[in-house]
Amino acid sequence: MALWRGTSPLILASQSSARKVLLANAGLAFEAVTADIDERGIQTGSNLSDPREIALLLAREKAKAVSADRPGSYVIGADQTLALGSRLFNKPAGRPQALAQLRDLAGNSHELNSAVAVVRDGKIVFEDVSVARMTMRPMSEAELSAYLDAAGDAVTRSVGAYQLEGLGIHLFERIEGDHFTILGLPLLPLLAFLRSEQLIAV
Repeated sequence: MALWRGTSPLILASQSSARKVLLANAGLAFEAVTADIDERGIQTGSNLSDPREIALLLAREKAKAVSADRPGSYVIGADQTLALGSRLFNKPAGRPQALAQLRDLAGNSHELNSAVAVVRDGKIVFEDVSVARMTMRPMSEAELSAYLDAAGDAVTRSVGAYQLEGLGIHLFERIEGDHFTILGLPLLPLLAFLRSEQLIAV
């Protein structure tokens, strides 16, 4: 049974494998399109410091960029920020930076702020930010190195140098928040919006 009832295809403005899996597992047919924006430039130019506001801004801009070429379509933009107190983290450039990030995160609690925005014909029709609190266990230098050896290049593809759905789960002792938020897409609020618009069949 096809769940999507929209007259135009649903668009995900992302090539994130985790986000694509979440939407596909929810039974939604969609197209994934890369949003060609300068994320760091937009963040710097915004002068925003609140990690939730930054995540929401980038989610909006991704959806708007793709919406410009997809008239009539509902376009989903998403972004995630990681904050340790007032410090924001970005994806590590390589193993040395990944190790430095993990040293700072080990033994502490940080927040993942996951934002979603839906845009149609350039207009924001829905947005939401969900937060997960992650507590990483204290780890020795040898344990951190062993994790980096096992995880390989995957550590450079996620903010904080971990992917919770993979080997990154070994780094944590406590997690507060839903699985979808942690993977970078607040799926429950998104589905509630789509149902309210009668865009999905269940």
